[in-house]
Amino acid sequence: MLLKRLLASGLLSFLFCLCFAQTDTWTIKATKIDPSNYYGITVANGMLGIVSSPEPFKIKDVVLNGAYDLYGRGRVSNFLRSFNFLNMYLEVDGKRLGATDISNMQQQLDMHHAAFSSSFGYKDAVKVSYSYYALRHLPYCGMIDVTITAEKDIEITAASVMEAPDALRDVQNYYNEIDRPHVTISLLSSTAKSPTGKLLFASSTSFLFNEQHGSEPRIIHEMWDNNMHLMKFKKKLKAGETYKFSIAGSSISTAQHDDPLNEAERYTIFCKLEGHDRLLNFHNKAWDDLWKSDIIIDGDDEAQLAIRSAVYHLYSFVREGTAYSPSPMGLSGLGYNGHVFWDTEIWMYPALLVLHPEIAKTMVEYRYQRLAEAKHNAFAHGYKGAMYPWESAASGNEETPVWALSGPFEHHITADVAFAAWNYYCVTQDKTWLREKGFPVIKECADFWASRVERNGTGHYDIKNVVAADEWAENVDNNAFTNAAARATLKYATEAARILGLPSDTDWMTVYNNIPILKLDNGVTKEHEAYHGEGIKQADVNLLAYPLKEITDAKQIRKDLEYYETRVPKEGTPAMTQAIFALLYARLGEGEKAYHFFKDAYAPNQNPPFNVLAETKGGTNPYFSTGAGGLVQSVLNGFGGIDITQNGLVQVKSALPPKWKGLTITGVGPQKKIFRIK
Repeated sequence: MLLKRLLASGLLSFLFCLCFAQTDTWTIKATKIDPSNYYGITVANGMLGIVSSPEPFKIKDVVLNGAYDLYGRGRVSNFLRSFNFLNMYLEVDGKRLGATDISNMQQQLDMHHAAFSSSFGYKDAVKVSYSYYALRHLPYCGMIDVTITAEKDIEITAASVMEAPDALRDVQNYYNEIDRPHVTISLLSSTAKSPTGKLLFASSTSFLFNEQHGSEPRIIHEMWDNNMHLMKFKKKLKAGETYKFSIAGSSISTAQHDDPLNEAERYTIFCKLEGHDRLLNFHNKAWDDLWKSDIIIDGDDEAQLAIRSAVYHLYSFVREGTAYSPSPMGLSGLGYNGHVFWDTEIWMYPALLVLHPEIAKTMVEYRYQRLAEAKHNAFAHGYKGAMYPWESAASGNEETPVWALSGPFEHHITADVAFAAWNYYCVTQDKTWLREKGFPVIKECADFWASRVERNGTGHYDIKNVVAADEWAENVDNNAFTNAAARATLKYATEAARILGLPSDTDWMTVYNNIPILKLDNGVTKEHEAYHGEGIKQADVNLLAYPLKEITDAKQIRKDLEYYETRVPKEGTPAMTQAIFALLYARLGEGEKAYHFFKDAYAPNQNPPFNVLAETKGGTNPYFSTGAGGLVQSVLNGFGGIDITQNGLVQVKSALPPKWKGLTITGVGPQKKIFRIK
């Protein structure tokens, strides 16, 4: 009877909506927009990254994956901004709306379908909302939807603005119309060269209207200057009338296609003739498929929102079927020049490997395709095998600025690459891939380490003069992580050869057995030969327990944790260290202490208004996808107990935070298993 009364009164529906609104862990909302304290959030599809702006109809950056050129910073290749092809403006009765003209500006990110939305009002004239997408199923394409509701009789002018960023030069602008009996396709297009002329960028857009052909608004093209042109239309609206339209467009460069202008226009025509509804439906379905692999936390909405944001960004910055690998800032901007570091293999890759092996595969493909350059790098330094660069971009050659000693000395990256290749086999059990691509990489990395050690007697095959994983330790000998990662590489190579029935170099295990792992007098694993308890920048020794499994004894793991957790300063260090502490404490059965470090891995690093992660506490360089990778691993492999073994994924004992009621991880591994922890 009570249920019937509630249904009849509508109160039950109200309570349900209220409850849902309070527990919506798919949406990040910003109800107060402060342009002076605003860090944009990114929608991306693994190829295009589109970064939000506090200004109406503006986009801060469009980042095109794989597009690098030499300009300005460090005499090395850098990521480039592409055309802001989804920029717009809107006029109401001849007044162009800017940030100071509008009221009640609100923005939000729908992580479920990777849609960024804004809404605002203008006087008593109109209410406006728009959403934009980096279309997941079309790697080079994006779309913006606009809805305008007139509150009195008005005339609007809407423009699609094509603008080249400052770094691009020799801009050429094009406009043409393709007329067919059922549709007119207006194409606003531009090309520009990268700073050295190495690359040619192209972008193109077209309006998508709901009206029948013949009743669509007339398009007017305007050339403003060499760097910007636009196309626009006018429309009269009656009070109470709602009008909708969209702009679809594309961006590509000669890094992806030899003929970017024609190809960009083809993509835009494809979008125009597919139509808005089909584009959005395919985009949404692609994200629905991605989210079949998800992490569901029961009992902690704040943690759920944080971990879902981390997973969302990892999904956004990589896509299946490419040979691109993400930089520490993904596609959120030009941070770290867009280069690829160990951040990929050790921090982001394992999380994606567990949730989407088919996406993770592109990251090891990136390294496989650059094996020849890594072999030349080893040759140039007097070593055998392959020596991967600390910073890598398009070519696979070393891209570290010369003032950073990590370029010539942070050699553990070669072991990190072998680690990723071996673990791809472990998760997928794909022997064909191992034979054709995985083993060639692992073998050359093992040959590097066999030639890199200095053979100073039994137990003293030393690895001298390296930059440690703790990068405050420069030019040290026998760094714990470097030595353990080298040992792991030699072991992987030996085991991979056995699996494939191939001959194994017996020297690999000889070297493995003689690389030292040092200890302090108190039994704590020593970070390097000259280490005497100094502060550390980031996790080093603790990585020997996970992910390397060099140290497996629980007492030793705890001893190392309790020692090094006190050596990390409270500010100025990268976030992923705390994620490793959380993971290891969860595996040691200490859920409450693990939760402390889990929170410490993200909460102090969030920036307004979308809680985007910075690299350090109080930092201003988001989005730090390395930290996101560590955070996701702390849940998957820590609280969730998922472990990568030679025979596939298994679950080891772990402890949840006391406040969590449960943890469910869906779509795990190639078999898309479900793991539940109560």
